[in-house]
Amino acid sequence: MKLYLNKFQLAESIKRADKNRLNEKLLVQELIEGNNKAFRKLFDTYRNDVFAYSVSMLKTKVLSEEIVQDVFLNIWKHRDRLNPDLSFKSYVFTITRNLTFNLISKVANNRKLKEEVFYVSQKSYSPIEDKMAEADYEAIKNKAIQQLPLKRKVIFQMSRDEGKSYDEISKELNISVSTVKGQMSKALATIRDFLETHGDVTLLITLLSSRWLE
Repeated sequence: MKLYLNKFQLAESIKRADKNRLNEKLLVQELIEGNNKAFRKLFDTYRNDVFAYSVSMLKTKVLSEEIVQDVFLNIWKHRDRLNPDLSFKSYVFTITRNLTFNLISKVANNRKLKEEVFYVSQKSYSPIEDKMAEADYEAIKNKAIQQLPLKRKVIFQMSRDEGKSYDEISKELNISVSTVKGQMSKALATIRDFLETHGDVTLLITLLSSRWLE
């Protein structure tokens, strides 16, 4: 009986793996066509693994977050090179490994850069600056927030701008914590959809990497 269950579990595991590969293949095909939603699903699937690998090598969260951004910007810019029949996971980690080792090599051979990385890491470069002016960046963020109903916008701004916890917001507004969570979830969904439609991909990746949209 135990052997039968093991075979059944193995079969189910293989079936789930095949289904996941098929779903990912479809997402890659949509990404090649420039579908932002497919791109974001793939980003959400792999960003934590990319970050974990980079931070294990670089020992700094600031630079590892930049690697995450660079990896997915690279994928977006060169999406026409993707092959849906090949492993997207392997492709992601090949880029991650190459970018990480390139950075390590630069740091090792550049004394000034080494000092900046290890002693002044808080003054990190923001990749948004190459893509859009800071004013444009803030304008798109604010426009996304303005799409929210008044109550939802107030809750969102209390959480993101004032750094208040859900418990603090619930007490201040005299509503339940579950209501705060529900409103935040809806607010984030609205803002993500707006940015996917109206925003620059670089901006979207940066906000996702910074956890601003979680």
